[in-house]
Amino acid sequence: MASAIELDQATDHPFLTGIHAPMRAELTLTELPVTGTIPPALNGQYMRIGPNPVNPDPRGYHWFVGDGMVHGLAIRDGKAQWYRNRWIRSTPAAAALGEPPAPGPRHGRFDTVNTNVVEIAGEILALVEAGSTPVTLSRDMERQAYSDFGGTLAGTFTAHPHRDPLTGEQHAITYAAMVPDTVHHVVISAKGSVVREEPIAVEHGPSIHDCAFTARYAVVMDLPVTFSLAEAMQGTRFPYRWNPEHRARIGLLARDGRGEDIIWIEIDPCYIFHTANAYDLPDGRVVLDAVTYDTMFAGAPGGPDQSPRGLERFVLDPATRTAERRILDSAPQEFPRPDERRFGRPYRYAYTMALPDNGFAIAGTRLYKHDLADGTRQVHDFGPDQHPGEFVFIPAAPDSAEDEGWLVGLVVDLPNETTDLVILDAHDFAGAPVARIRLPHRVPPGFHGNWIAD
Repeated sequence: MASAIELDQATDHPFLTGIHAPMRAELTLTELPVTGTIPPALNGQYMRIGPNPVNPDPRGYHWFVGDGMVHGLAIRDGKAQWYRNRWIRSTPAAAALGEPPAPGPRHGRFDTVNTNVVEIAGEILALVEAGSTPVTLSRDMERQAYSDFGGTLAGTFTAHPHRDPLTGEQHAITYAAMVPDTVHHVVISAKGSVVREEPIAVEHGPSIHDCAFTARYAVVMDLPVTFSLAEAMQGTRFPYRWNPEHRARIGLLARDGRGEDIIWIEIDPCYIFHTANAYDLPDGRVVLDAVTYDTMFAGAPGGPDQSPRGLERFVLDPATRTAERRILDSAPQEFPRPDERRFGRPYRYAYTMALPDNGFAIAGTRLYKHDLADGTRQVHDFGPDQHPGEFVFIPAAPDSAEDEGWLVGLVVDLPNETTDLVILDAHDFAGAPVARIRLPHRVPPGFHGNWIAD
């Protein structure tokens, strides 16, 4: 265990205190207690990342820019083998820890990585958008190195690549904070090399957190959260603000097409952090499901400042360049996840994390399961003071039916300052968990996690 890092407990920054108070040390725990029975088919590890400042300073702090900390929990043969948490050794985090930074190529000076953990071509990668190259992690989480995919990535990367299950390609929309007029459609081959970085012209430096794709298109969300020079000059570390002068539009780019041929469809202003999925309709239109907001980053800086409108469906017509919009579920929610074997194709189920009704806060107690075919919603409520994060769907087998598998994620017991990795049966969504693995400490709310199978 690394030495503890003392924190300033006097700050009242909402993303540095309470449930968000950073962890102070790196831990290695074994022989974790299990309640219930871990499905024997689950052999691998659940990994999640989020901001966890080494030396938190509330002045100008924004939740999105804290030093990255990865949490991993290995499950094999029905047992919880170990838990580890490790800071990403970025240049500032490593300096604060008194260690050398992780080796490997950077893209620019900003190398904080804190937003997602995925597997690409057999490599475990920690990701961030708009700046740093990814960080490769060994399976035991003890080795780190920055990576530009073997020298094939020329620009920045994204926190949300999406894998096409039919081709093995990863699709991403990337942007750079200091390049206001261009974003890129990036494709990584099934072997792990960048094979496409197609430029797309934009204005004002839009923040594009996520993307989607269909069999025909990459879906680009150019929405009114843009780079703010005024915020940057004031020292705000995440200098993006709501910009009413920026038109809201969604682009459909042929997967192998030129950027100048993108089909832009203007929509009423909104913002989207996360998509659930997208797919083509037989008549040529495109369905996009996402969690939408009326505005974002229009109030005080520090973190998300609006409650979502809910889960919304866009039906985009590339022929008429028009969009139909319909709210599928108006409850505040975030982190939509489908069965990713259905990425880019028609799908039936999506799973989301419920949010409170009074603004954006990681303080809900429920998960939602949406049946998009019959328009119903199931609820799993963990109970008072039990706060789940994003849950990921794991299929029971490669060829199992959609929704046949498990949902896995972390749930914080705030009064007791503990955390459980919870495994739910997707078919018995509202029922009791299949298993709970207890961690004797609170894991602060983070962003995204994934299951890395053996």
